[in-house]
Amino acid sequence: MARAAAEQLRLADVVQSWLGRPVLVIGDAMLDEWRFADSDRLCREAPAPVLTLRRRISAAGGAANTAVNVAALGGRSVLVAPVGADVAGDELHDCLDRAGVWDRTVSQPGRPTPVKRRMLAADQILLREDSGDPDDPLTDVGVDCLLTALDCATEELQAAAGGEAPTLVICDYGLGALPAPVRAWLVAHRNRYATVALDAHDLADWRGLAPTVVTPSFAEASRLLARAGTAGLAAADAPTDLHLEHPEVDPNDGPSELTVGAAPGGLRCTDGPTGEPTPGEGRVAMTRDGLSVTGTGVTVNADAGAGVDRAVLAESRLAELRAHTGADVVAVTLDTDGAVVGGAEGEPARSHSTPVPASHAVGAGDAYLAAMTLALAAGAPLPTAAQLAQLAATSTVTATGTCVCRRDDLLAALGRPTPGGSALVGVEGISGIIAEHRRDGRSIVFTNGCFDVLHRGHVRYLEQARALGDLLVVAVNSDDSVRRLKGADRPVNPVEDRTALLAALSSVDHVVVFEEDSPAALIEAIRPDVYVKGGDYPPDLVPEAPLVQRLGGQVRTLGYVPDRSTSAIIDRIRAHGQGGTVDVVGSVDTVYAGREADAGRPVAAGDAVTVGQDSAAAAGQEVAAGQDGVAVPGAGIPPTTGKAP
Repeated sequence: MARAAAEQLRLADVVQSWLGRPVLVIGDAMLDEWRFADSDRLCREAPAPVLTLRRRISAAGGAANTAVNVAALGGRSVLVAPVGADVAGDELHDCLDRAGVWDRTVSQPGRPTPVKRRMLAADQILLREDSGDPDDPLTDVGVDCLLTALDCATEELQAAAGGEAPTLVICDYGLGALPAPVRAWLVAHRNRYATVALDAHDLADWRGLAPTVVTPSFAEASRLLARAGTAGLAAADAPTDLHLEHPEVDPNDGPSELTVGAAPGGLRCTDGPTGEPTPGEGRVAMTRDGLSVTGTGVTVNADAGAGVDRAVLAESRLAELRAHTGADVVAVTLDTDGAVVGGAEGEPARSHSTPVPASHAVGAGDAYLAAMTLALAAGAPLPTAAQLAQLAATSTVTATGTCVCRRDDLLAALGRPTPGGSALVGVEGISGIIAEHRRDGRSIVFTNGCFDVLHRGHVRYLEQARALGDLLVVAVNSDDSVRRLKGADRPVNPVEDRTALLAALSSVDHVVVFEEDSPAALIEAIRPDVYVKGGDYPPDLVPEAPLVQRLGGQVRTLGYVPDRSTSAIIDRIRAHGQGGTVDVVGSVDTVYAGREADAGRPVAAGDAVTVGQDSAAAAGQEVAAGQDGVAVPGAGIPPTTGKAP
């Protein structure tokens, strides 16, 4: 028992060690859309169900979901990817903002954003509609813009990390975001990145990159070996060599049969009729349980006591996979069977997935890739990185939707929740929590503000603040305090809403509410290593600077994001709200990135706004229409005081 507890503590320390680590993600970004419907009858014109839409979820997918997972796990995540100038692209930007990802995507007018739409009823996926998958490669101008964004993001991350080389994650899913010129640039500039992780459907396209780690699926690994001339994953120690010439068959797609025929050097899979094997031939069935081979005296079956399953097959070819990819580490993922991971030194590591209730979750591989990359970048031993990556993937597949693993979820699975439990803490408890963090050697960053009508400028500011230390404490003015500072018309959002939104950001570790007009008492209690304020002025002009410096801390100021302020958003809402009201309907919940949109999407006067059950606006209310910001409950908003947010 003591040994298990010590192991959990060791793994939790690795999770804490990667906080704020800079990670740049590049690749095929897409939007995942989930539509949940009810159905109780068939339509008259065909034996097809009639669906009534009840809820809609939009989430980042592909490379974008990998970036979201990096941020959720505590890394400093930046996404560089081509995104269409369309509605799906706008929703993807919104998902990235909500997740705290630095959005460095490049707009590509005329090139649609890939979307995967899934329709569900009675907990079953009825269909998936794919749209926007670009058949044409990026234009020359698009490639130049992408490379410029990549170069700038790399320099920006390195500068923000004090000169430390960032980590790079490449997600190549064959949708055209990484054409040959981009691949060549990445190979040529490999030395600019400390750790490089590669997840590619076709690993053969990336020869010469020499990545730190590659994470192919069983099918992708077999495809690489087949193209390299070794004809796929072979059964180790089998009576004869087994060659798979059809590695594109994915066990996740269900059973698929191939005919095995005798060939020089062993058995070779070729297309052929199914049924009873003919003399000298056999049949291979690829399933989730492994390979079932009949004929010619060969038996390879996971259910057989002496059989060979996919894990054994993958482990037997790890050295070849490392040779063909040039990677230091190869992690062959086996979905429900876990993964097999091997490096140049030591024994291969086998990780096992924990059985969970069946769900329609997608993107567990993104969580695996994010955790594996962060762990290796933090210097964790390979077996430790494999354990954490498997745990991150397993913890995300318990519910239908696009998988995101958060740092607190990972720590909770290890039995080591973040000190203080919830991010929301009281004034009376914050000192003890900070003391525990300090005992673990963590540096404390502290900032304060009203954070009314949270917007992208706030998100970016908090990301930058978080990168200045090991954890970020945000002190929020109470409603009475905001009224004294801003005027009787503020805050727009009550303190319960403001703190809940802040606590949901991956960049924020703890949120505390204070009643005073000044955070001086909290500064005395917390004694931050770094005190951060927003503004383009010298730190010495910050009113709290003398106190912070007397306590041994430093003061930093961070510039505002242009054209992003609470007052400006409220003014726009107020101006457009005077043109009329919008009707509110309650039949459909709209959710973005897994959260209730409430009345939070841009609307115009007279538009219908869908709200969820937790929305601030109830069916039948009037809401003022905003142009770029949010729709705020109420017939209008009183004039603002003109003070800075």
